[in-house]
Amino acid sequence: MAEPNLLNGVNGLVERERLARVLVVDDEPMILEMLTIGLNYEGFEVSIARDGDEALRQAAIHKPDVVILDVMLPGLDGIEVCRTLRAGGDVGILMLTARIELKDRVLGLESGADDYLVKPFAFKELVARLRAILRRKGINMQQVLRAGDVALDRQSRRLTRGGSIIDLTQREFDMMELFLSHPRQVFTRDVILNRVWGYDYLGDTNVIDVHIRHLREKLSDESRTLIRSVRGVGYSLEPHDGLALKE
Repeated sequence: MAEPNLLNGVNGLVERERLARVLVVDDEPMILEMLTIGLNYEGFEVSIARDGDEALRQAAIHKPDVVILDVMLPGLDGIEVCRTLRAGGDVGILMLTARIELKDRVLGLESGADDYLVKPFAFKELVARLRAILRRKGINMQQVLRAGDVALDRQSRRLTRGGSIIDLTQREFDMMELFLSHPRQVFTRDVILNRVWGYDYLGDTNVIDVHIRHLREKLSDESRTLIRSVRGVGYSLEPHDGLALKE
């Protein structure tokens, strides 16, 4: 694995590690677009393929850590791709299938897949399964995200600022994970809704403003310099080294 890449920002240190490489193989354009955007936001390096032959070519070029592989593909099907990939190395393989029969899932696992997921699936579950596969293979998925004096531990689901533990709800934690994965990047409300509440959420975007207000209170960010509002667009996290916290 490559050495961690440390980037010094104007307002503090942002720690980075090599991004885990994911190859997404599916012939449905909407699935490819959704997974590419979502996995990039989750901190993966993503490449794509639309059929089995292209999947094998892309795997040879990009050397992915894990492959998201649809069973039903034009040309060479997912089962054959899985067998070929497994014969060539220890790449992680997550199979996607629209079939719910046990025999189909067993066939995928017997062909060398590490795990399977039935369509339609929840994006958060897919990411959780990807990370589980990577952990089993000893690949570090940036367990601790740091930006300035803020640190988030994905495994323990703990957030600290200046060494002090901050209690968060599940939604607040997921929002901070998104921000810390991409410090200084501005996220629109639609992106935050999709990434934290899910693509099928039909509620009002005002829920984001409420959660941002709670996060600022807990992070002692009364000046709104840590979680910055970008008028008419959304929010971004601006790391700095200020250690002031509420008791």
